[in-house]
Amino acid sequence: MEKQCIISHIDHTLLKQDATWEQVMEVCNEGMKQKTASVCIPPSFVSQAASFVQGKVAICTVIGFPNGYQTTVAKVFETSEAIKNGANEIDMVINLGWLKEGHYEKILQEINAVKYVCGAKILKVIVETCLLTEEEKVRMCEIVSTSKADYIKTSTGFSKGGATLEDIQLFAKHVFGDTKIKAAGGIKSIQDAEDFLNMGADRLGSSSLLHMLCE
Repeated sequence: MEKQCIISHIDHTLLKQDATWEQVMEVCNEGMKQKTASVCIPPSFVSQAASFVQGKVAICTVIGFPNGYQTTVAKVFETSEAIKNGANEIDMVINLGWLKEGHYEKILQEINAVKYVCGAKILKVIVETCLLTEEEKVRMCEIVSTSKADYIKTSTGFSKGGATLEDIQLFAKHVFGDTKIKAAGGIKSIQDAEDFLNMGADRLGSSSLLHMLCE
């Protein structure tokens, strides 16, 4: 697989807690130079980043991150602020407790409430696969595919595991409609990236993959 093909699927990511504007600016510069799918950055930097990149790379940010247990009202407000500040894409974390308790309709309603605020902007739904049973992963494929969201995403990168080939295979088997897949966390090599894309992922969330490809 050609290098630029892989790069075009990368959400070049910086979400560490102590991220500074100087570091975010570097990620933006790398994203613009290498033509990544987006740069994924903390919400507090979205406005600065949007002004800085001037539309030369998509700005992605995270909502309800990393635990997902904020109220729906809080997630909707976060999303509204992010869109107003210039975000092009939103990655939201589901309420995992609701999933464990079987509150599937509440999860669907929350996703759609966030998507309503997103409008035409891309919404990716993070389900944190490392904390789910196979049955729960399949259920989330169904919920996200039924919702108005654009992507199902494996992981935040802040829990005990990231994307696996098995999870991407499972997602590819069970999503339907126009739902796409984002693999995030645990992409440790160029071969991993190729494998995820070949298995059906459309986006790759990573803080290190771009550097591997451009060494």
